[in-house]
Amino acid sequence: MLLGARDDAGAYLIAPDLAILQTVDFFTPVVDDAFTFGQVAAANALSDIYAMGGVPRTVLNLVAFDPELYGEDTLAAILAGGLDKVRESGAVLLGGHTVKDKEPKFGLSVTGTARPDEIWRKDGAQPGDALYLTKPIGTGVIVKAIKDGNCDPESARSAIDAMKELNRAAADAVRAAGGAHAVTDVTGFGLLGHAREMALQSGVTLEIHFSSVPVHPGAIELVLQDRVPSGSRDNLAYVEEDVAFGEDLSMAQRLLLSDAVTSGGLLVALDPQRAGLFENLARTEMRPRRIGTVRSLGARHLIVR
Repeated sequence: MLLGARDDAGAYLIAPDLAILQTVDFFTPVVDDAFTFGQVAAANALSDIYAMGGVPRTVLNLVAFDPELYGEDTLAAILAGGLDKVRESGAVLLGGHTVKDKEPKFGLSVTGTARPDEIWRKDGAQPGDALYLTKPIGTGVIVKAIKDGNCDPESARSAIDAMKELNRAAADAVRAAGGAHAVTDVTGFGLLGHAREMALQSGVTLEIHFSSVPVHPGAIELVLQDRVPSGSRDNLAYVEEDVAFGEDLSMAQRLLLSDAVTSGGLLVALDPQRAGLFENLARTEMRPRRIGTVRSLGARHLIVR
């Protein structure tokens, strides 16, 4: 079963009514605490399965680590954090692979399952759809501030809590509301980068209202202080020609919308008649925000006001 080159996970049909989903992701530490890093890395890797409408089933650890430099206790804490999220997802850890590396890295290879007719993709957004985002943006600038050792505790706590949060509840709410026309998760390419992919593949224009986009506390202040990762600037440069920005939208706001997110939420395009039900189902676990609307294709694939 071949999906588009930019879908969030690979899919392979093993029976008429069953497909396996496969994804892999790992990265260097984004926080100082080893257990928390393991949680964030695992939640991030599991996210692609949820974005495809699947259920995680098995995982393999991917580890790069030098115990002589950092200690075996640190490695044990990273693995324990990852296992905590794997168990929360309902998946099973089967094993993994470790290489010795001076720069620590951790993540997962994840296998999930889904019914072929219930797999969510990026290319189905339809004019009139309501556009939702299920986690705040701004983790990129906050993670940079954490690494620089100068981050407001409230901002750090908000970002870390969101990064550790599985997209399981969000996916369950979408499924219970009757499904979505298009779904993707927001990660390294930023909100605008992932929205652009959805718009391009669906042949539509996405209209996003900045005032409706959830943002972590302190994130815009960090951007205004020019504490922006280079990847976020690259993201903005990459999408600019496909975006019609409102005249009142500042450069700081544009950069924040392009912020390179770690373990972000789901971007969901669904029938507006299902929007109320989706919000009610999701409210107990999270706070999805309606950030815009899907339009017929115009001069640009993204309109940001």
